[in-house]
Amino acid sequence: MTRVRSSALAACLVAFALGSGAAKSQGVTKTTILIGQSGPLSGANKEFGEDIRDGALAYFNRINAAGGINGRKVQLITIDDANDAKRSGENAKVLIEERRVLALFGYASATLSLPAFPFVEKHGVPFIAPFTGAAPMQQLRPHVFMMRASYADELEKIIEFYASTGMKKFSVIHYDDAIGKENLAVVQAALGKLGLKPVSIGTLKRNQTDLGAAVGDVVKAAPDVVIGTTLYRTTADFIKQAKKAGSGAQFANTSFVGASALAAELGAQGTGVVVAQVVPPYARQSIPVVKEYQAAIEKQLGKKELSFTSLESYICAKVLAEGIRRAGTNLTRESLLKALNSINYDVGGYVVSFSPTNHNGSKFVELTAISKGGRFAY
Repeated sequence: MTRVRSSALAACLVAFALGSGAAKSQGVTKTTILIGQSGPLSGANKEFGEDIRDGALAYFNRINAAGGINGRKVQLITIDDANDAKRSGENAKVLIEERRVLALFGYASATLSLPAFPFVEKHGVPFIAPFTGAAPMQQLRPHVFMMRASYADELEKIIEFYASTGMKKFSVIHYDDAIGKENLAVVQAALGKLGLKPVSIGTLKRNQTDLGAAVGDVVKAAPDVVIGTTLYRTTADFIKQAKKAGSGAQFANTSFVGASALAAELGAQGTGVVVAQVVPPYARQSIPVVKEYQAAIEKQLGKKELSFTSLESYICAKVLAEGIRRAGTNLTRESLLKALNSINYDVGGYVVSFSPTNHNGSKFVELTAISKGGRFAY
């Protein structure tokens, strides 16, 4: 009888050890949950990467201070990629195969996200909230969950707004890579619905500093509106040089630009520049999640430094945390994926909804304009 009981006990202990090892290999211990992130913490777009990181940390620190999720604290591991796609892919490999994180979170663009996909798919890792609305990212993938509206949603709203005022001459600036060309195609499709096409196109390299030829080509066509699909540093340089060259065009941008960073780069020259947003205004305290975010980000940074990007990251971190909570105490990549696939979650005035056939969680878009002092009008 003793031998039977000992054998049963040994089997249970082996099973427990195997189960614990499997969970630990997926970034989960009794006390911690590891989440991985690659982002531009250096280089031309570091402010954007820092905003994404800080918004997430503001929520994770808030929930950790309240005891964590099902007794576990969330730890965000962020590795710098300097806005370089090759480094982003290398970071994904490190995060998944060496650091063994439960999930990836908040990559700063489609260009930085795509190199992570082979590792995500190989290991079945949930990939939460890439900061992009690019068309290739909108395709249904079992492990990828998009929290924001598409660039097509944003661009249609921008074009419809200006077209309603009688403006018909649109120019476009985009990056000369696969995602940049996809964004150009989206603008062309949105214009095509109104029987229009771009009067000029500016094609730019990522991190390009000499924009003279592209600026000249765009300005020469005398557009009513220049639509930017580039990040804030490139966009700000283009706007400054276009204005210096005598352009009287309106300038409008997708949310990808990084609104607060763009306003800071442009200074007084930013007044009137339009930016589409995929989250509510960060100053609107009447929205519960915004009020909550303001308190959390101030505690995180030690100052009241608000931005659309850190608000979006805060919201995305809150949705991820809710998925982890719903996945239960036996937390694995598989249980998290299952929980996310059935989420319909109001974070406090902003709803994110996923299903097995829809991993695009929101279609919210609102247009804003930079006003005096770098503030935003709605």
